[in-house]
Order: sequence, then C-alpha cells, then structure tokens
Amino acid sequence: MKTNELQQGMQQILKVLLGTLIVSLGVLILKRSEITTGGTVGLSLSLSYWLGSSFPLTYCLVNIPFYVLSLFKMGWRFTASTLFAVSSLSLMSAAAARLPQFVLPGWFGAIIGGCIMGLGMSYLFLNGSSLGGSNILALMFQKKFGWNPGKVMFVLDGLIIAGSFYSIGLFKSIYSIASIVILSYLISLFKSRFAVPVKAPARTAVLPAAEGFTTTIL
Repeated sequence: MKTNELQQGMQQILKVLLGTLIVSLGVLILKRSEITTGGTVGLSLSLSYWLGSSFPLTYCLVNIPFYVLSLFKMGWRFTASTLFAVSSLSLMSAAAARLPQFVLPGWFGAIIGGCIMGLGMSYLFLNGSSLGGSNILALMFQKKFGWNPGKVMFVLDGLIIAGSFYSIGLFKSIYSIASIVILSYLISLFKSRFAVPVKAPARTAVLPAAEGFTTTIL
C-alpha cells in the first residue's frame, strides 16, 4: 500500500514538473516578446518590467498571500502542490534567464505564448495543481459556484492587464489581451475535466467528465 502511494506521489511530482516546464516555455516567449499576461505570472512580469526586478523573485513574493488563502479554502494537499509548482516555475525561469538574449514580435508572443501557457496551466489543473493567484481564485469559484474557470480567469486577468498599461504601453497591452483570450479559451476547453480539490482527508477526487476515473491530489 505504501509502495503504491509512493508511486502515485512520484507520478504527481513528475506531472507538476512537466506542467511547469510547459508554462516556463510560455513565460520565456512572453518575456522575449516584452508583453505580459494575466494572473500572478502577468502581474509579476509587469512589476519586473516596471521595477527592473527579477521575475522569479517577484513571482514568489506576489504569491505569498494566495498560499494562505489556498490553505484555508482548498486544503493543504492542493496548497503544497501549488507551492511546488510555483517554486519549480521560478527556478526554471531563473535558468531560462541565462539563455542568449533575443527579441520576438508581439503577435508571436501573444499567439504561441498564450497557447503554450494555456496548455501548461490546463495540464496542472487536470492534475490537481495550479500556479497560485487567479488560478486559485478560479478553482475556488468553480468549486463553490460551478463557474467556468477560464471565464473567471479572463475577467481577473483583464483587470491585471488594465493595470499594466504604464509598464508596457498600449500596443503591447493589446497583444497581452490577445494572449489572455487564447489562454482562457484553452482552459475553458478542459474545464469539465479539472480535478477540483476538496478540503478533506480524502486522497482522491473524481474527474466529472470521466466517470470512474480518479486523480491523486498531492
């Protein structure tokens, strides 16, 4: 029994690492396009552009209040998985910063970056994890009210983009909005399969779109 639980735990860790690796590629594309996106990722990008600070450090600091919220509303397993995902993304982004510098056009960042981040976040959601911030709020609203997490994130992310006009300018903000539309659409496609965490000692949660199939919540 313990061996099986250990295997499930290792599988969950690998899944979270894969999801954050996908998202980190999307973040790299956004940074090289000098645009932003929504959520704490977008907020941290905007702050790093404005303050000239390190994205990984800014991202970790911005997420601290959401860890507390997640712990009380979503349970310790989901919070631990989210903390691991955020830490992994920060480390991967720090490593990516050492790559040779290059610039990508804004439209490329909006389309390709938005698609990659949408797929990466959806994969994390499917495996009972998130990247903090608006991800946590979106899953909370889905759990309590049944709201579409993609639409919730679109509204929250739009507010973040509106506040980023000063740091990135009007045209790049338009590209950023396009990336959010793409990201939110992809998340909405997978919403019925998300493993919504339940604050309980149970070790599994049933995916509503696949009756009888369960996924372990770390």
